Amino acid sequence: MNALHWENIEKAAGELRLLGIRVHQDGRERDVRLWDEECRRNIYSASKSVTALAVGIAIQEGLLALDEKLTEAFARDMPACPDENLSKATVRDLLTMCLGQKEAMLMGGQRPKIQEEDWVKLAFSVPFTDVPGTRFCYNNAGPYLAGMLVQRRCGCDLVQYLRPRMFDRMGIRNPTWEHDPLGNTFGAGGLFLSLEELHRIGVLCLQEGVWDGKRIVDAQWIRECGKKQVENGREGYGYLFWRGPANSYRADGKYGQWSIVLKDWNAVVTVTAECRCTDRMQEVLFSELVPQLMR
Repeated sequence: MNALHWENIEKAAGELRLLGIRVHQDGRERDVRLWDEECRRNIYSASKSVTALAVGIAIQEGLLALDEKLTEAFARDMPACPDENLSKATVRDLLTMCLGQKEAMLMGGQRPKIQEEDWVKLAFSVPFTDVPGTRFCYNNAGPYLAGMLVQRRCGCDLVQYLRPRMFDRMGIRNPTWEHDPLGNTFGAGGLFLSLEELHRIGVLCLQEGVWDGKRIVDAQWIRECGKKQVENGREGYGYLFWRGPANSYRADGKYGQWSIVLKDWNAVVTVTAECRCTDRMQEVLFSELVPQLMR
């Protein structure tokens, strides 16, 4: 396997504010480049992809199902008279950004200013103006509610749930994850992982849910998460994973916390950054690094 060439990426690293890149291919680590130490950092919305894996594990364990109506799954949190669109929404709609609300809720700049403590009821208080599944609108309400449903069904927070099932088995030791005002894990963001730990999530997905020869997540669930479930005006969106160029999919967090799965080339590229132009970051990665992985 030829050595990777980093010259053009090194030139762009300052402009893009890259912190680190790890590359895995054909079952082994192929290369690492660091511009800062590998401490744990907020991976922002890449946390959503970890929540998607938690949902998959919960489905395996019979704790929930994709076709459950939200009016039943969250019966005690519903408005007094749920509208017709809300009555049609299912657990699946929590994972696709097609929940049916036009107003994005629980976003990063909003959360510190929210006075209500019960964010579940708050999420359902926003009108469902569209039929669920028909319009993509990036919204933290869906993944937050998906994480909340897992927590209610398993009786503990997401870190406690995932530690014996995934985190401990992958060497991710008791990570910090943002909570809502009532102490529930905020499944839409706020998980802190190092570059290497985020990279392991991507490798787990590449290996379709198997780690060290043992299954953690159902293979079909991983495939469903990574395939195009809905249109989003770009390459499509899966179950809390973004689709990308070259038939890729990725866990995607603000400012360039990405773990890109390139199934066609048996590879994962993981990045941490403080990038303010992630379209440019994607352009550089897919023009300078990814082609070197294609054989």
